[in-house]
Amino acid sequence: MRQRADRASIRLDWIERVVAHPVREQIQQDGRIRRWAPIAEMDGRYLRVILLPDAETVHNAFFDRSFRL
Repeated sequence: MRQRADRASIRLDWIERVVAHPVREQIQQDGRIRRWAPIAEMDGRYLRVILLPDAETVHNAFFDRSFRL
């Protein structure tokens, strides 16, 4: 995931922050968990982290341009 050029700048501590303190969480039909949180260092853009059903393993992370509270 982090080898993609558009996602290489996503820091691990930001991912950990979203996992620990999401402002929203949604369970997908396949059991994966979506979590969002703003990243102040990126002008408040929302980072979406997708976790596997174990709620610990990160499947994907990216800045979600369409997220609204």
